[in-house]
Amino acid sequence: MTIQNKRIFASILFVLISLVCVAQGSEPPPPGPPPPPGTPIDGGLLAGAFFALFYGVKKLLKKS
Repeated sequence: MTIQNKRIFASILFVLISLVCVAQGSEPPPPGPPPPPGTPIDGGLLAGAFFALFYGVKKLLKKS
């Protein structure tokens, strides 16, 4: 077998192996349990909104 034939054979082999690897599909993982009802989005959401409002008012008053 010449070097050229070996390269062609190796290329075909790699393509076929990659096709076999792609063809093996995997099932998606099962979904997780649903969150408990009434769970808040974030505990610090209200505190952050108040801080942002306070900071904005302070900047506006300082600028005037």
